Amino acid sequence: MEQEKRNKEERQITAYFYHTENIQYMYEGWSKGSFPGHLLYGATHLSDHGIGIVQHKFREFGERRLPMMLYVAFQVLFCPKCFDLIYATHYKGLEIIILLRALHLYRKPIVIWHHQPIITPKKKWREWLGRLFYRGIDEMFFFSQKLVDDSMKSRKAKPGHMHVGHWGPDNAFYDKVISQCCDVAHKGFISTGRERRDMRTLVAAFNAADEPLDIYLNKRNCGIDYEQMFREMEVKDNIKVHFTSGYKQDELSVLVYRSLCVCICCLETKYTVGLTTIVEALALGIPMICSRNPQVPIDIEREGCGIFVDYYDTKGWEKQIRYISDHPVEAAEMGRKAKNLALTKFNDEICAAEVAEIIKGLKRTKK
Repeated sequence: MEQEKRNKEERQITAYFYHTENIQYMYEGWSKGSFPGHLLYGATHLSDHGIGIVQHKFREFGERRLPMMLYVAFQVLFCPKCFDLIYATHYKGLEIIILLRALHLYRKPIVIWHHQPIITPKKKWREWLGRLFYRGIDEMFFFSQKLVDDSMKSRKAKPGHMHVGHWGPDNAFYDKVISQCCDVAHKGFISTGRERRDMRTLVAAFNAADEPLDIYLNKRNCGIDYEQMFREMEVKDNIKVHFTSGYKQDELSVLVYRSLCVCICCLETKYTVGLTTIVEALALGIPMICSRNPQVPIDIEREGCGIFVDYYDTKGWEKQIRYISDHPVEAAEMGRKAKNLALTKFNDEICAAEVAEIIKGLKRTKK
């Protein structure tokens, strides 16, 4: 009650919420309970902190970057609704507005999520342009301290304006999934996720381990033709491949919950690839085997909810697959610790509170 009273006493802050993906589709799915809210980066809980949302009107542009930037700039500059700042899940598409902000031609603060470390390019003109660009971003959220630390090596980094957000699952969504699958027997291994997956290592390990694996992924993603890749690989009968398209999050989440273990086998990258699948496994209380990505904020081994394997280590994957299969009691304990982590350290409510604190700080500074 006290928090509600304080929120009413403050003038409502309104954020223009920008997402690179279809906001309207995701919000509608979330409101119906068929889509997890954490993929909206805390926006579904900002109203709990006295912050309203104006949704960006999504339009698909594919790889056409310039038309996307022009469209986004038009939507922001000529938005008929009033707002105080921009809150964005990525800078992609917002480049024109950010540059206008850097040149003091756009006055509203900009808060973004930065998915990779800030880098220093070799070409001087790109570094100069980058320094100008980052002046137009008021506050940045990163998924891990490692991303912040790596970014601090760049002269474009702004200490004091870089924050680690505890981005995590929409527990309400996943609790509903669990309640619909009560007393389910967890069987087999599953691999979901669309981005930068190392299918060659994963398939080779399961060919050797001879344990059941279901793989769900797109035919193409990030320039990788997975459909062609699977035509060229030996895939034994214990492995089932399911090519998917679009969002079927609620259906996939049920399949994940029915599994014994989640496999997150990724290619080496400079960002937190695999994190979305990790937080889903946490919320569902399912143990995981995951590529050892130092950018990921959750140390699943230290937390006792999973096992890391080095990149491209087929033998390592085979060993840990057999371990999970042969130690169901230990695997179940990993699942319990995973769920506890989702409830206490990483979830969308915690994330929303962190975002709200920064947004309100900007408003106080402006005053």
